[in-house]
Amino acid sequence: MTDPLSPSSSAPGAGSAGAPRGRAALWVSAFRPFYLLAAVYLVWVILTGAAAWSGFVRSGPGTLPLPGGVALWHGHEMLFGFAMAVVTGTVLTALPSWAGTPDVRDRQLALLAGLWFAGRLGFHVVGLWGPGIATLVAAIVDTALPLALLVLLTPQLTRCADRRYALLLPVLAVLAMANLVYHAAVAGLDAVGAATALRAALWALIVLYSLKGGVLTPTFTGNALVASGRGMAPTFRPALELAALLTLVALGAADVGGAPPAVIALLGWAACIAQAWRVARWRGWRVLDEPLVTAMNLGFLWLLAALALRSAAAMGAPLPESAWMHAFTMGALGTMMLGLMTRVALRHTGRPLAAPRALGVWLALVSVAALARILAGTHHLGAGAIGLAALAWVGCFVAWLVCHAHMLLAPSLPRKGTGTPEPAP
Repeated sequence: MTDPLSPSSSAPGAGSAGAPRGRAALWVSAFRPFYLLAAVYLVWVILTGAAAWSGFVRSGPGTLPLPGGVALWHGHEMLFGFAMAVVTGTVLTALPSWAGTPDVRDRQLALLAGLWFAGRLGFHVVGLWGPGIATLVAAIVDTALPLALLVLLTPQLTRCADRRYALLLPVLAVLAMANLVYHAAVAGLDAVGAATALRAALWALIVLYSLKGGVLTPTFTGNALVASGRGMAPTFRPALELAALLTLVALGAADVGGAPPAVIALLGWAACIAQAWRVARWRGWRVLDEPLVTAMNLGFLWLLAALALRSAAAMGAPLPESAWMHAFTMGALGTMMLGLMTRVALRHTGRPLAAPRALGVWLALVSVAALARILAGTHHLGAGAIGLAALAWVGCFVAWLVCHAHMLLAPSLPRKGTGTPEPAP
């Protein structure tokens, strides 16, 4: 198995190494600006949300700009602010190797990062000025990034020999549509409609997580198994992959569409079983000493937990709505992002693929924080417990940023003694 995240040797400027003199390293590869923006923005989102939930600050027009209220604002910015930045950076960095698409860099990359930043500013204009023309401006500006990605990637991915890569396009379309619906609902003071739009966006990310994580995780796990002599790489099972995709899409559609609880429970357990079958075939437990691989397999265990919690709630278990959502966002996304961001930062800056020693601690703390956040909701532990869990979780990403910021901002390392890019392992 090859590494689908390794820099393509045939792509100009691959891996951001060997950039022409005078080119800013930040704009050579998509992971650099978007990972930096994501980590910095996450700190503001979590601290601001925790302060508002705890009552230390007030929200509303003229005070703290949290359009839609604290809960909706938090959900929107975690999905369309933080997660969208990480997804954009990872996808645009990996697609040249996955699908042979051109690298996105320099002015084109700066424009996409500018759209993300403008979206954050536009979104908060609503909170400062209230509904009106600002709402329309915010909706357009805030949706510009997923729409731009659609325009950029549609002709490239539809020409790919492997049409599976084109499945990214409907995910981006759903994200764009969900964002527009969210803004319309907030403008109409429709909290239920806004929450439904965020739920649709969340399910789009879950499907993307299963699709792309379901390629990367068995690939890296298989590579580690073979390299350590602990087994063979898992074979690709098209029927199983299709079942995992279809059950997840059906579950998301049923959940967003308000299907009866019995239908959601049935689809939820079907999706959980299909995903569990995939995870079991990858045998990630055999390479627990490889934190970069463990991060990805641990993320899928959290996905199983999220699906199980959603199914159990549909069957009548006394679980709050936040339980399954935080199992995915804090648990699954958190661990997968830490692993992938570390791998991409190392691989695409010419460094050895050796995780920092602290990565294992970060992964454990992210899982503990996710579990604590879930228990805080199920046991009504109050804003203090929620705040501590959130601070512990975001603290891991702050630590990641401190450890990797210099890699994002500086040129990639050359091969020793040659001045040429260090090859991908």
